[in-house]
Amino acid sequence: MSAVDGDLSLWLDQVASTGSGSSRRALEADIDADIAIVGAGFTGLWTAYYLAEADPSLRIVVLEREFAGFGASGRNGGWCSSLFPSSLPKVERVGGGRERAIALQRTLNATVDEVGRVVAAEGIDCHFVKSGTVVLARTPLQLERAKASVDEERSYGFGEEDVRLLTAAEASAMVNATDVLGGTFTPHCAVIQPAMLVRGLAEAVERRGVTIYEGTAVRAIRDGVVQTAHGPRVRAGKVVRATEGYTPSIAGFTRDIAPVYSLMVATEPLPDAAWEQIGLAGRQTFSDFRHLIIYGQRTADGRLAFGGRGAPYHFGSRIEPGFDRDDQVHVELRRTLRELFPVLADAKFTHRWGGALGVPRDWFASVGYDRDRRLGWAGGYVGDGVGATNLAGRTLAELLTGRDSELTRLPWVNHRSPRWEPEPLRWLGANIGLRTMSAADAEEERTGKPSRRAKVFGRFLGH
Repeated sequence: MSAVDGDLSLWLDQVASTGSGSSRRALEADIDADIAIVGAGFTGLWTAYYLAEADPSLRIVVLEREFAGFGASGRNGGWCSSLFPSSLPKVERVGGGRERAIALQRTLNATVDEVGRVVAAEGIDCHFVKSGTVVLARTPLQLERAKASVDEERSYGFGEEDVRLLTAAEASAMVNATDVLGGTFTPHCAVIQPAMLVRGLAEAVERRGVTIYEGTAVRAIRDGVVQTAHGPRVRAGKVVRATEGYTPSIAGFTRDIAPVYSLMVATEPLPDAAWEQIGLAGRQTFSDFRHLIIYGQRTADGRLAFGGRGAPYHFGSRIEPGFDRDDQVHVELRRTLRELFPVLADAKFTHRWGGALGVPRDWFASVGYDRDRRLGWAGGYVGDGVGATNLAGRTLAELLTGRDSELTRLPWVNHRSPRWEPEPLRWLGANIGLRTMSAADAEEERTGKPSRRAKVFGRFLGH
């Protein structure tokens, strides 16, 4: 293994401290399987879970370069949400119409409860609380965006039970940040400890007869053969690529997904007096309507875990341990959190980390199966994958076992995103986009007017 669990995130640190770290063996010789899954994150493990449930006789193996939950599954913000990276209007345009867009969103809403069901059934202690999400509006322009987002949901038939507009008093009662003018609330999100979920899920699939090989990097996938970097091969009837931000490391997939970094910080456990000022009594997840995404949660042990985008895309889709930390971004995250909650002025920050998430060229997540290549895939969640991976796993299980169902007819199934441009165009475009959205927030704060550059670039980002 090239990394220690506790070096990677607060979540993995907590798992490692319980003595439940991962130590599965590597693949040492050629083997045959019915289904080989590349990647032991949420996508791969949910797929294995539902396949094993559908047909216990299947020989299923999961291959993981490091350990289960090494990537985004063990480092994310801990939101099990119903979010999809493309807006409802875009899903309607790209995915075949209004009813199909509505069906996808309703299925994603229900997926939060499905995760909760499995967590309870398998006895996975991952601090799952279906607390909902508050998105704050802290400027007049953000309040306009809040109202527009609710209006859009209403236009697709989603009611108060799905999302509602909050007054300043209602929003502040949940999240008592500075300058709150209002916001939105949706119940379709659970707060979790993601490393505990991914580790519990790995153990659940093993109880069902699935074999997980760790320390087993995959170099290539071709015609049902998975070639590992250190020699052994897996010959499988079907293969699933579940590698998200690490997809470019596999031959033939270098331009399918761009790995973009999201970074996080976490405070020490805070005293009750601080929480009385901050709010989050129900452990709601929270964000706001700025352009450059932020996200946070109150952890089960009383910390504030907070993250955001802003780290650069690295030339050639490189992923390296040093990219997990960016002094400038981490300083800005701490500054932003203290601006939101001044009571944190003297709070100690105990953890900082980051990791790569997967971004498709059109910001449209997908799941599918290519029968000619015997290759299934899922990904491109753009950081909204904790819930969507469960739906992906259920969908792949049905696609690979030949079932036709409501899930296999959803508009993200077999969607093909364009490939990213070759370098240096990919590097230029990705980093211009990050700078554009950051500059848009500063522009709006300065002028009090909507950012035209954000509107133009928003079309590129899935709106």
